[in-house]
Amino acid sequence: MKAVKVVIVILVILLLGAGGGAYYIWNGLQPVKASDQAVQFTIEPGSGTSKIAQVLHKNGLIKNETIFKGYLKWKKEGTHFKAGVYEAKPGITLDELIAKLNSGDVMKESMNRITIPEGYTIEQIAQKVSEATGTPADAFLQVADHPGNEATVAFSEAAKIGNLKHAAEGYLFPETYEFKKDAGVNDIFHRMMEQMQSKIDNIPDLQQRLKDRGITLHEMLTIASLVEREVVVDKERPLVAGVIYNRIDKKMKLEIDATVQYALPEPKERLLYKDLKVESPYNTYLHEGLPPGPICSPSLASIEAALSPEASDYLYYVTKKDGSHEHLFAKTYQEHLNNIKKSKS
Repeated sequence: MKAVKVVIVILVILLLGAGGGAYYIWNGLQPVKASDQAVQFTIEPGSGTSKIAQVLHKNGLIKNETIFKGYLKWKKEGTHFKAGVYEAKPGITLDELIAKLNSGDVMKESMNRITIPEGYTIEQIAQKVSEATGTPADAFLQVADHPGNEATVAFSEAAKIGNLKHAAEGYLFPETYEFKKDAGVNDIFHRMMEQMQSKIDNIPDLQQRLKDRGITLHEMLTIASLVEREVVVDKERPLVAGVIYNRIDKKMKLEIDATVQYALPEPKERLLYKDLKVESPYNTYLHEGLPPGPICSPSLASIEAALSPEASDYLYYVTKKDGSHEHLFAKTYQEHLNNIKKSKS
């Protein structure tokens, strides 16, 4: 009888131990106490399950390292976890943690967003970059004036021209960019120039179209930049481009105000007659033909207009003063004078 009692006691102890062990394992598999405060943790490249479990436990995301490793082994997980910086809230389940690590659901790096509007000059772009990064605008301008290894293939023509105000003017594509917080001006400049290269590379039959018009890529971007600064209403871009070609064909000075604005140390709200006499290769009131290079970053719409101008006999245009930003076009100088009067009425 005494022996039977001993066996019963032993069985009770074993059962309690088994129950306690089962509870220990069950509890270790449960999420930690939930919190709305997310924690960040880093999984280094090459980390094994032991190291990962240690990181998760240290950051309060799992209760027990050993049980977590056992769970991974039982689930046949842990061999495809991706390195990176993660963020998770305490209270996340083990399965959710495993899914996050498998998918590489890492935190997005802190980024700088820089929007370059169409028609911006290099100097305006440099100021935008300075505002976003805190680096001096002159640092960006220095790269723009001497791109060196940061240049793309498209820039090769401009690199041979010596009297440009800024070497890379017109070769940075205007759009919204996102850069890492620690991105330097060289990286930012190169990305913008690469984007212009990409846009140019995707223009159908570009080389043939340039050949058909008898212009170089650099001249095309220059014309596109003039259109960009002269035109607001999209439907007029090809027509204004056509006027530019017509005046060049007839050996007429382009007399485009935007080129004078570009030549001035600071742009003015309104040009004076004396400004039209400022000596600069960009002043199309003084010099025949195109300026040495682009005067801003043109949009794709202006680039397309430069490649496919609208045929007409127009040689002049003047902006309407009715707020529409549209133009009145003329074939003769007398018609142009009449349009000037009409635009003011």
